[in-house]
Amino acid sequence: MAEQSFDLIVLGGGPGGYVAAIRAAQLGMKTALVEREHLGGICLNWGCIPTKALLRSSEINHLLHTLDAYGFGADNIRFDIQKVVKRSRAVAGQLSGGVKHLLRKNKVTVFDGHGRLNGKGRMAVAKDGKAVADLSAKHIILATGARARQLPGLEPDGKLIWSYREAMVPPGMPKKLIVVGSGAIGAEFASFYLNMGAEVTLVEVLDRILPVEDSEISAFVRKAFEKQGMKILTDAKVQGVRKEGDGLTAVIEAGNKVQEIKADRLISAVGIIGNVEDIGLEGTGVKVERTHVLIDEWCRTGEPGVYAIGDLTGAPWLAHKASHEGVICVEKIAGLNDVHPLDVGNIPGCTYCRPQVASVGMTEEAAKKAGKQVKVGRFPFIGNGKAIAMGEPEGMVKTVFDAKTGELLGAHMAGPEVTEMIQGYTVARTLETTEAELMHTVFPHPTVSEAMHEAVLDAYGRVIHI
Repeated sequence: MAEQSFDLIVLGGGPGGYVAAIRAAQLGMKTALVEREHLGGICLNWGCIPTKALLRSSEINHLLHTLDAYGFGADNIRFDIQKVVKRSRAVAGQLSGGVKHLLRKNKVTVFDGHGRLNGKGRMAVAKDGKAVADLSAKHIILATGARARQLPGLEPDGKLIWSYREAMVPPGMPKKLIVVGSGAIGAEFASFYLNMGAEVTLVEVLDRILPVEDSEISAFVRKAFEKQGMKILTDAKVQGVRKEGDGLTAVIEAGNKVQEIKADRLISAVGIIGNVEDIGLEGTGVKVERTHVLIDEWCRTGEPGVYAIGDLTGAPWLAHKASHEGVICVEKIAGLNDVHPLDVGNIPGCTYCRPQVASVGMTEEAAKKAGKQVKVGRFPFIGNGKAIAMGEPEGMVKTVFDAKTGELLGAHMAGPEVTEMIQGYTVARTLETTEAELMHTVFPHPTVSEAMHEAVLDAYGRVIHI
């Protein structure tokens, strides 16, 4: 086994790691990428991408069952869950192959194995317990990501209690399902299975679902979910689970009452912990807090020459945050002049349930807590011609401005395709526009995006269509 020397080693081939490796190669660095499982990481193979394929199928199923509203009729509407899953896996496979091609194209050397820091500027790579390579580099980026948190008593068993992995490849369609945790992952799976015909109970320990979103958006989505037939329990704790043959009973405490809910399957989606184990952090200056690596604004850890990016470094646990951190980190290493630290406030978050949810910046609650005087605008999709024409008038846009400066502090949306629209507000925040520029921006008609304009106008008492 020969020693191999590089300018940069990246540990982890997810959206943070592979983008960092490609950008480094573009800047002329001799780059190695170490990945033990799937190029593209969890996001591409078992997260963001294949779930969107599943959710697209559930959206089609919903449309097929509402054909009459559009003047159509169809008989014997049915689906094959295995074909739905097969399509989702094919999408993931296609994109994973695309990442492999991009790395090859950019002349990044890929090592298939488990990487571990092995002294200053060194990394040992092993596969199935056998040494694969001994690498050295002046700079090492850790991009090992994160994994699902497990609660005692709710450990996935692959049969009755599912993690996101089992939930994405169900062998059959559960008739009754409990989803524990109502963050993005829990909300998306609850929405998918509900729209595929399952009876779904969503359980959240906090006082509202989608707890990181603006409270009005959370309330709006809860109302929409319940209208669709979902049962939602908030301020609720799962006290225990009894497994009974091919089903289970969850004992849930909510509102000072204990109830038992029977289901075929339970999905646990209760948070994220960083993958900090067995990567050689012992004896280094790398500091770990609550399972995540601490970094400075340039992604540097406490160990010289060692950096960390993405989910490994904590919230927000988003692929696009990881990718951007990777670029910032590499460009700083390369000594580029025009590098700016990441502004977490300009990172949009998207949840692809029905209705979709998207946001960027501060919630109204967070802005007020920070001592800001705010102007708040709201616009319902029922006032938007395109949304009505699409048959999806249930949605809203909310904007939060600094009353003194006109700065757009935050924007929050729920409704059809809002995940594709949030970038407008993200660009606005990145360019540091005020309400004046946004009010003078001409939006095309008829589009759902006009609701974004009206929500700005509403904040300043100038709304037209309500």
